[in-house]
Amino acid sequence: MNEAEQIIHVVDDDEAMRDSMTWLLEGEGYAVACYESAESFLARRHPAMRGCIVLDVRMPQMSGLELHERLEALGSRLPIIFVTGHGDVPMAVSALQRGACDFIEKPFNNEDLLQRIHRALELDRQRSDQDRQHDAIAHRVEQLTQREREVMTLVVAGKLNKQIADELDISMKTVEAHRARVMEKMGVRTLAELVKAVMKLD
Repeated sequence: MNEAEQIIHVVDDDEAMRDSMTWLLEGEGYAVACYESAESFLARRHPAMRGCIVLDVRMPQMSGLELHERLEALGSRLPIIFVTGHGDVPMAVSALQRGACDFIEKPFNNEDLLQRIHRALELDRQRSDQDRQHDAIAHRVEQLTQREREVMTLVVAGKLNKQIADELDISMKTVEAHRARVMEKMGVRTLAELVKAVMKLD
């Protein structure tokens, strides 16, 4: 299984629901993995998983909401779509406020579910792109010397070369040389690009 492949992880204790979802989703060309409990999903989870989770709110032992909390604590960024019964809507709304992606009420329309899954997978793609950009920028920052980092921090804070020279007790010429190396190592051409790159790290 390609770790970068987007997979729809269906976590539901109802076997008939898992089977019907697998049939629907595979029929649309999606890769699907099913789990009969929150515990079985946690046992097979790895940080590189991509895609989304379709998660039943009510399950024996660990509930869907408890799994959501556990995944948050583990730093998981997989979008979660909760599947709820009518009485579970307030719980699902609460989960949305804590970072879940969406919820859908049973019985649901297949087209409605597919639209929500499409949105969740798009969100996963965006998050994955952001993570890649963050890692690339962090790698570039690691290549900077201590002095270059100091200069970059002051440049991004809006300080002029003369102010940076005074603050670091170095010459203007040295500031200009460090600044040029920072721009080169960070792979940016303008101050605006440098500021945006540093903001992505934050």
